[in-house]
Amino acid sequence: MIRIVALVLLLILSGCATSPPSNQNNLCEIFREKKGWYDDAADARKEWGSPISVMMAIMYQESRFVAKAKPPRKKIFGFIPGPRPSDAYGYSQAKKSTWKDYKRSSGNYGADRDDFADAIDFIGWYNHQSNRRNGISKSDPYRLYLAYHEGHGGYSRGSYRSKDWLQSVARKVQKKTDTYGAQLRSCEEDLKDDGWFFGWF
Repeated sequence: MIRIVALVLLLILSGCATSPPSNQNNLCEIFREKKGWYDDAADARKEWGSPISVMMAIMYQESRFVAKAKPPRKKIFGFIPGPRPSDAYGYSQAKKSTWKDYKRSSGNYGADRDDFADAIDFIGWYNHQSNRRNGISKSDPYRLYLAYHEGHGGYSRGSYRSKDWLQSVARKVQKKTDTYGAQLRSCEEDLKDDGWFFGWF
């Protein structure tokens, strides 16, 4: 009996851990390691119609799944730590103003940027806005990421066209989406079964 209780506690604690996944290049392994993340991502997909592979590829690019990620500080004279370029924070690297808009629009007023469930829901919401405002397909990770980075207004103005580096990053997001999508198709049924099992605890 003690062993069973200890196992349950271990499983609960492993689901609460904020350390990034150990194998970030395999979506199946990410979801197997981080119990509850698949269900959170599936909920966001159901709510906003954004594919899990797209949302997770954007999160990978933004934070490498680090809960409390912040933009690196600028260097003064090349070595003195200076201010950060923005107040972006958390898994999704959402800025305070955009996060405020998300909470008001979605009704998720208790959302935290360093909470995975809230962050993945935010990305789904943002992709939904990109589709509604800019006409971007929810299955187009390249353009969705450009809008995610530049903002809806910036995307409409074509601000990304003069940024070859950003277009290169967006292509990486597209490639990661393709990889994640293929991986998820091979394991999603098992993840659904696992979610049913862990739902009892």
